[in-house]
Amino acid sequence: MTDEQSDQSRVESRAHLLPEEAAVGSDDPEAQAEAILTESDIREEDQNAAPDTVLERRTSDQTVVAVEPPD
Repeated sequence: MTDEQSDQSRVESRAHLLPEEAAVGSDDPEAQAEAILTESDIREEDQNAAPDTVLERRTSDQTVVAVEPPD
């Protein structure tokens, strides 16, 4: 399968509208799917590409101050 066939397959599978998308409709589900997937690919390659988004990778012990329960 070529990259172009793979991309087309992704678009076709995403072009099936989710229930909330179908409720509002779409003039061109395939164009909408292609735009969504293109933006997703960009964000996957550059995780700082999302506007107003900062992704922090921390564990819960780095974010929560442990508080001892009262006796």
